[in-house]
Amino acid sequence: MIAVATVTALTAAALATPAAGLLAHRALRRAQAARTLRIDSPRGIDEQGFVRIGGIDQWISVRGEDRTNPVLVEVHGGPGAANAIYTVRTRSWERHFTIVRWDMRGAGKTFGRGGAEGQGEATFQRLYEDALEVTQYARRLLRADRVVLLANSYGTAFGLRLARAHPELYSAYVGTDQNIHSDGHDTSAHEALLERLRAAGKAKRLARVESIGPDPYAWTPRQRATYAKLSAQSDPLTLETLKKVVLGSMWLSPLHSLRDLRDYFRGQSFSERITGGTAGFDDRADGTRFGIPFFVFQGEHDVLTPAATARAFFDEVRAPVKHFALIEDCGHFGSFRRPDRFLELLLTHVRPAVTTTPAAASPTHLRAA
Repeated sequence: MIAVATVTALTAAALATPAAGLLAHRALRRAQAARTLRIDSPRGIDEQGFVRIGGIDQWISVRGEDRTNPVLVEVHGGPGAANAIYTVRTRSWERHFTIVRWDMRGAGKTFGRGGAEGQGEATFQRLYEDALEVTQYARRLLRADRVVLLANSYGTAFGLRLARAHPELYSAYVGTDQNIHSDGHDTSAHEALLERLRAAGKAKRLARVESIGPDPYAWTPRQRATYAKLSAQSDPLTLETLKKVVLGSMWLSPLHSLRDLRDYFRGQSFSERITGGTAGFDDRADGTRFGIPFFVFQGEHDVLTPAATARAFFDEVRAPVKHFALIEDCGHFGSFRRPDRFLELLLTHVRPAVTTTPAAASPTHLRAA
């Protein structure tokens, strides 16, 4: 889970009482970014709005410079940490893939649309079913037989299950910030956090982590959020990435108003309840055979979802094609910290394995805000 409280604390003052100069700088940078995001190619697509998914309006963005490129459907992490804030950083991806980004139930603009009362059933199973509906929507819109499934962080809990159960919908699975559930058996990340806190002399934080305990399946949603915050704060690389990549992307996104950013944080807090649905998950027990190409691209210094844990699971995977790669000089959020390196991995390993050949897109069915 993303360190919600850390991000909130770092940005509360800026969002609540921004100085005039700060707002002027933001307006200039957002205008520059908006120009970067323009898609003028004849076969390009840039559509975003609300689609009725699972009985509520959910925000979907579809962008790419050529509709005939492979379609890539993202399942974001958090839960509640929608990926649309990174659109400028991942602009280069849109030259080679049509990117379908979805603000999940309880996240981002979907949360902003209906508020807490308008999210309906906010459970892991309901979001899983939503993901299937979004996949089907993307296939119809872009006339794609199958799509690439890209999941990051908490979204990989959905991603593994979607990829394993529905090879008829997905041409490949790509996991990043890959989260491996082990039914509480793997405590290496917890032990590493304790060691970092001891080494730094953070006695109070150490006591809090010890009181939470090593078994994530015994944690409450609030304890999960607290653990994620303390883990992120304990690692300089993760903290730097939160400030520069996550917060920087939020603040300068031309697609997000200040109200959208407020809704982003509120949605993350609301979405903490969803993590209860993964209690007792065991990814190895659920199966390591996949009927589609399987890829994991992981930040080499990730302390939230360690690369060694992801690699150990990957080594047991049986798939038609598979590849594991480290994203150098990165921790969590590696695909967004080094988007060009991530694109290189997509083009070198994923695109050659993808058989999707979508035709021209059908007329839009998105409804503007």
